[in-house]
Amino acid sequence: MVAFGYHGDAFHGSQVQPLIRTVEGSLRLALERLGWWSENCLEISSRTDAGVSVRMNLARIDLPSSVSGSIEESNLLRAMNNNLPIGMVVWKVRKIPQVTRIRHSSSRHYLYRTEVISDWPQEVDEKLFNEACSMIEGHHDFTNLCRLEEGKNPVRTVDECIPWISSDGRVIGISVKSQAFLWNQVRRIASAISGVVSGRNTLDDIRSALENPEDPLDMGRSPSDGLMLWAIENEESDGMTDGSMPDTSWFSTPPRDSREHTRWLALARLEMATLLEREWLKRLN
Repeated sequence: MVAFGYHGDAFHGSQVQPLIRTVEGSLRLALERLGWWSENCLEISSRTDAGVSVRMNLARIDLPSSVSGSIEESNLLRAMNNNLPIGMVVWKVRKIPQVTRIRHSSSRHYLYRTEVISDWPQEVDEKLFNEACSMIEGHHDFTNLCRLEEGKNPVRTVDECIPWISSDGRVIGISVKSQAFLWNQVRRIASAISGVVSGRNTLDDIRSALENPEDPLDMGRSPSDGLMLWAIENEESDGMTDGSMPDTSWFSTPPRDSREHTRWLALARLEMATLLEREWLKRLN
């Protein structure tokens, strides 16, 4: 099992697609270059949309017995990273039972920086923001807060939805945990919660969206570059991460002017990318 991460803007999504760079395709190419590839030897825990960054995803790789029986962790990490494209890194490896199904995770943890949403207010009503977050928690039908795929059950349990507070004390986004998410679910949740404090929608809108899933209600979908898959847990991942949140004391504050906010987004993207690089370097070193 390897823990790996990547910058969302460096790949066209996670699943293999012909003629374009994807996360799964890049992992496969690295294994082929190393002579470690075999059919169905790779399984990734979480799929992500194009533009979504990942601090920690998990993959199961069935290595040839001649490799798995003798290679040291540091050498495996070096070999993989020497064959991966810029913007992607493997930072932890662990031997696991061959029968382990890597997609069966106990928890997935996402962070969304709501400051990147265009109508994010300069002054945030923290009480209102907390109320909106708490409404998302629990067992709900999320038909109105996802892009529902055919055959998918829209009912999910959100174990935690709380404000993401920066190290200097301001609300910068949301922190959401669940065993499994639906397509676009976190981005639509972020848009709904952000909309409450910006006045674009209300708490009653969120309540209605959850209690009346048969009545369509669209509260928007936040941009992908504010989203980060922060961590994944399963029965074999204990100790890989400590559960801590990142240091964000150096994050800049979004400007008041809407035109300046558009330019500031480039800085926000750079800050999110820097956060990831700091996290990976800390674990590799």
